[in-house]
Amino acid sequence: MDLLMTSQKWGLSMNFCAVSKDIIDLKDHSHISCSGIIKSSCSRTSSKASHNSLQLQSRTFFLEGRHLQQPRVTNWSYHRKYLIFASRTAAEGGVHDAPEDFRVSGVDSNRFTSLSGQCIDLDDAASLRATLLAAEDRVAAAEREKADALEALAKAEAKQQEYGVNLVQTTAAAMQEIESAREIFNKELEMILEEKLAVESELVLAKQDAIDLAVKVEMLAESAIQEATANLAEEAQLRIAAAEASAAEASEKVDNRIRIAAIDAADSMLKESRDVIEKSFTALEAAKEKAQKAEVGLFQKMQILDDLVLKEVSALGLQQAISTLQQQLQAAKNENERLRAEIKAVMVRAETAEACVSAAGSAMQQSQATARKSEQEHEQKTKNALEALKNAGEARLEAAKAVFKADIDAFQAAVNTLSKANKAQEQANIRKYEALERSLVTAEVTARAWKERAVAVEDLLRKIKEQAIETEVSGTMLDELNGGRIITFLGSDSRKWHLLANGPRRETPDWMLRRIKVALQGLPPRKTFEGEAETEIHLQLPTSEDTWSIASAKVKEDIFTREAAEKETIDKQRRALEHALQRKTVRRPKEAEIKIESGTGSGREIVFQGFNWESWRRKWYLELESKAADLANCGITAIWFPPPTHSVSAQGYMPGDLYDLNSAYGSLGELKHCIEVMHNHDLLVLGDTVLNHRCAQKKSPNGVWNIFGGKIAWGPEAIVRDDPNFEGRGNPSSGDHFHAAPNIDHSQDFVRRDIKEWMKWLRTEIGFDGWRLDFVKGFWGGYVKEYIEATSPAFAIGEYWDSLAYEGGNVCYNQDAHRQRIINWINATGGTSSAFDVTTKGILHAALHNEYWRLIDPQGKPPGVMGWWPSRAVTFLENHDTGSTQGHWPFPRDKVMQGYAYILTHPGTPVIFYDHFYDFGLHDTIAELIAVRTGTGVHCRSPIRIYQANNQGYAAQIGDSLIMKIGPSDWNPLRKNNLAGNWCRVVDKGLDYQIWRKT
Repeated sequence: MDLLMTSQKWGLSMNFCAVSKDIIDLKDHSHISCSGIIKSSCSRTSSKASHNSLQLQSRTFFLEGRHLQQPRVTNWSYHRKYLIFASRTAAEGGVHDAPEDFRVSGVDSNRFTSLSGQCIDLDDAASLRATLLAAEDRVAAAEREKADALEALAKAEAKQQEYGVNLVQTTAAAMQEIESAREIFNKELEMILEEKLAVESELVLAKQDAIDLAVKVEMLAESAIQEATANLAEEAQLRIAAAEASAAEASEKVDNRIRIAAIDAADSMLKESRDVIEKSFTALEAAKEKAQKAEVGLFQKMQILDDLVLKEVSALGLQQAISTLQQQLQAAKNENERLRAEIKAVMVRAETAEACVSAAGSAMQQSQATARKSEQEHEQKTKNALEALKNAGEARLEAAKAVFKADIDAFQAAVNTLSKANKAQEQANIRKYEALERSLVTAEVTARAWKERAVAVEDLLRKIKEQAIETEVSGTMLDELNGGRIITFLGSDSRKWHLLANGPRRETPDWMLRRIKVALQGLPPRKTFEGEAETEIHLQLPTSEDTWSIASAKVKEDIFTREAAEKETIDKQRRALEHALQRKTVRRPKEAEIKIESGTGSGREIVFQGFNWESWRRKWYLELESKAADLANCGITAIWFPPPTHSVSAQGYMPGDLYDLNSAYGSLGELKHCIEVMHNHDLLVLGDTVLNHRCAQKKSPNGVWNIFGGKIAWGPEAIVRDDPNFEGRGNPSSGDHFHAAPNIDHSQDFVRRDIKEWMKWLRTEIGFDGWRLDFVKGFWGGYVKEYIEATSPAFAIGEYWDSLAYEGGNVCYNQDAHRQRIINWINATGGTSSAFDVTTKGILHAALHNEYWRLIDPQGKPPGVMGWWPSRAVTFLENHDTGSTQGHWPFPRDKVMQGYAYILTHPGTPVIFYDHFYDFGLHDTIAELIAVRTGTGVHCRSPIRIYQANNQGYAAQIGDSLIMKIGPSDWNPLRKNNLAGNWCRVVDKGLDYQIWRKT
């Protein structure tokens, strides 16, 4: 039976396959009864019918690709039964009639027509077997095709599941991307809001209109963002729901189409999945575009605020630039006027000089012509006159010799007479001096005698008053007084005795009587005794040990006498120190030898600032200790160290825990070792202490950083109450505010106690010798005095930074008010601290540009603090704030050496900046000036005399052995007749500066 049945493309009915298999099995199992076979076939048919979704309803068969209809058999079940029965009878070797129930009308019982149209004889067993074998092959092929179809169906189902999973994953990914986009949008929105808040915090002092506009823009932006976000979220949810509905519909359609046609369903599912994915991506892109649009809109609206702020900033900058340009224009106009006046004066001088030159030329020509004529005329006369003069000269020479000899004799006689007169005068003077000395000795002896007599009389009168205040004095005592030992008291002068016994020659006036009465109130009345026997009364006079003497008396001590005694002792020590320093070398004496003052050090200190603004980036303590030997050899006596405390800022000026000395410059051990190395080279170490402010470690309950940690754990009580940022609870500030950190209230006892203990710890445990005090303008100088007296530093410098007076963009000539404020602070410290001479630095900026007249004040003194209190003035050109990488107020680069030539030769204590000494290539040049200062003995109190201060230059004498000049002036001490001694030039830098030393 060449039969192949398919459903759709190569599909085969399970019923037919089961029958075909039964027919094949019949060949090998001929003993099975027909009823069993038919029953089994029917059961398989029923079971397979429940498994298969497609039934044989159309009865359509395909034979070798040709479409045929079943021609004869209308009931396939009967046909199948008949075929089995025929096979059974053929196997038994006989021909039997078909059973009665197998007989079908119109069908021959002995013959069967195949589907191919061939008539098969049921009695022919061989033909039947061949047909069965062919059917078996066809059934095997159908099984293979069935397996292929089932595999294809499984693959289609797997692909359908994979597409479904991909669809779900794509949908989830789209949702995640939408959520991530929403989160990114919210984060960017928060960042934008934070930036806006930051801008608002920085624009506290901006105009109110800009703030209102910013608030309106913010409200509009927030409403627009919220609306856009809500719309995006709603639209995204709708699209997600639509995508899910479309996916459900697509899944349902796919399921229906799988039941009908697997491949078509798979294709349709693929198309729908792609459509859904494309729609999801489209929705995602639309959401992204809308988010970007909303972000762009917000950015544009925020840009309006930024533009307004930038416009205001640019307007302020333009105003400042306009004012600066106006000042520069005015200065340029003034300079032009001055130059024009100078040019006019020069032109007038040039014209005058030309006229003089022309006149001199013509006069010279005339004189030359006249000279030639007169020379010829007088030549002969001269020859004639020479002979006469020769003769007359000889005669006059003889007469002059005689006169000169007579004059010499007279002069010699006068000299002899004068010497004799001088000798006589000297002898007379000697006699006078001897007489005066004898008179002085006599006067001293008389004074001592009178002093002793007065003491005796005072004691006698006191004794008489005690014994006879209410009794009458006897005549014997009167005689004792009048004619006895009182004569011994008064001596042999009869006039004194007469005055004492009889009184004055004339009557005493009333006013004198009143005075005498007042003076004698404590004495007994004078009485006269007559007719009484003379008795001897022995007076008991006091000894010299019992009598009071002003020489041996001790003054009652009080605070004033103690301060006077201390001051006198300090002055003696200071004078002894200065005398010793003048005789010895300039090396710093050890503290064991002399006692130095905190305000001046030894008086000959030369300070070196040992860091700049970027030093924290390296292991600075290790690098600095390697330079100790070089600094000591160059004449430096003190090193200013950076702030040692751990700080919020790396540079050290925002300290936190004061006892934590592990800073960006190095560890505690490195710091102590560096200080030890400096001490081994006899160098003082000044610690940079920040006392005005301190950074807190914790926030208060209301979110303000005002709780301090570490060993010194303060609270808001340690902060001044008028601090604008940190809500302090202490007393009002006694100075200016530092806005970046809490300002410490030094009026609190516990604050001063903790600071003094900390500074003592730095002094004793770490090894610092003195202090550089940061931002002392923030608190009263009296507190600085207390800290210095508690720690006894070798040297202390305060940073009192104040602005100079300007006029028209230029430094004013008179800076008395500026330097007075610095001196007021030094006075508040009781002179225990010196201060940086900011006044001198500001004046040098302008003076070294050919305005040297600024270097002298109306009283002829230097114009800075150096001119009023030189021993407390610390002069400098640059530091880590004004120079280095900050450059707030840099010194003119081409005038640096002129500046050092000024401060290193003048009184005060000079400071050398690290960058100038090691980075600018000025090491040897500055060291040369230091050697000149030390060699000539210049110190902080050296007197100064200014000889010149004008546009051409500046010249001055400092002390007794040094004269210096700055500028192009040709001033030279060798041309001055009023300068004593010989002067030798030791430094010659041409037009920059020159220095002379007295030899």
